[in-house]
Amino acid sequence: MIQADTLKPGWKLVKFGDVVRLSKERAAKSEIESIERYVGLEHIDPEDLRIRRWGLVAEGITFTSKFKPGQVLFGKRRAYQRKVAVADFEGVCSGDIYVFESANPKVLLPELLPFICQTDRFFEYAVGTSAGSLSPRTNWTSLAKFEFVLPHPEEQKEITKLLIETQNVIGAYQKFLDNTLMLCSSILASEFNPEKYTPYPLANFCDGGNGIQIGPFGAQLHQSDYTTEGVPVVMPANMRNDQIDDTEIARVSEQKAKTLKVHQVKANDILLPRRGELDRRAYVKVCNEGWLCGTGSIRIRVDKTVPSKAVFYAISSVHCVRWLKGNAVGTTMLNLNSKIVNSLPIALPPEEILKEVVFLLDTLENKIVLIFKRLKEMRYLKSFLLSKILKDI
Repeated sequence: MIQADTLKPGWKLVKFGDVVRLSKERAAKSEIESIERYVGLEHIDPEDLRIRRWGLVAEGITFTSKFKPGQVLFGKRRAYQRKVAVADFEGVCSGDIYVFESANPKVLLPELLPFICQTDRFFEYAVGTSAGSLSPRTNWTSLAKFEFVLPHPEEQKEITKLLIETQNVIGAYQKFLDNTLMLCSSILASEFNPEKYTPYPLANFCDGGNGIQIGPFGAQLHQSDYTTEGVPVVMPANMRNDQIDDTEIARVSEQKAKTLKVHQVKANDILLPRRGELDRRAYVKVCNEGWLCGTGSIRIRVDKTVPSKAVFYAISSVHCVRWLKGNAVGTTMLNLNSKIVNSLPIALPPEEILKEVVFLLDTLENKIVLIFKRLKEMRYLKSFLLSKILKDI
């Protein structure tokens, strides 16, 4: 509990609703025609204050909540996703987004507001005051009661300047990353193009008897089999940035893993989701050997005579991703099976070109890993600054 008599001189304990105004401005039908862009929750990236995507009003929407440059957009639905952004253009937004602004810029610096909304305390409060099971939402009445310590106006300027500089560095790294990923996508689309080179079924490139293996089904691996320690089990959720992310990865005991030996992965294997987000994938490294291909995943083992990384890059191309989505079965959720994956058309350039392409993509991949690392470090630094500088908020 924050005590007002323990605060620094010039700092004061305030309620969110006393210094922040919830904008309820609505765009009239006549205005909608002159507004170009709209923002939904899907357009706001977690922990990124920049709005990098949007929809076009001309496509047809029913949103009327209006926002202006400088206002803060906060995702009130599923607040645990930590979606906060600062508008740099005028538009309309989803009803699942609150539009905030400083009630008095002389009391609360407008530029500091989004950082206050990004503090752990604010998110924890928003999540704690959310109601609903499937799609919990927080409400303004509750958020307005959130108490925090507001720094002296002069100190707000210094704090904001430091946080903005940190955010700018994060933004620069993000832009560098986006451009590098775009370059990779362009190379993949150009050099693994089935219209440029003759495609062959993926099965032709695989280890004959053990090429494509569907992960264990529910009868083989139960929820009760998972433990906090033991052998990692790779699910589709663990396939991030073309590699296995072991953050919060599921595990089973060594004894259970022995019964699932057929699902063990080796270095240079390729993992795909069996359902859901079919644009995910992961390339298995030496450090991942012995782990298990999990439920909902598919393991691909390329023949030793074929460069597995080349096949992985081909599968990563827009051509293969589109083919998988177009040939998957199911309406509610897209599903793959071994027959479909076996038939996936793989187009590889001639050997002399292939070596150069794989080398170039490997080099870019190493750069991407380094950028991700720096981006993660900068985001940690920002989080650290938020918790230390605004520790009383």
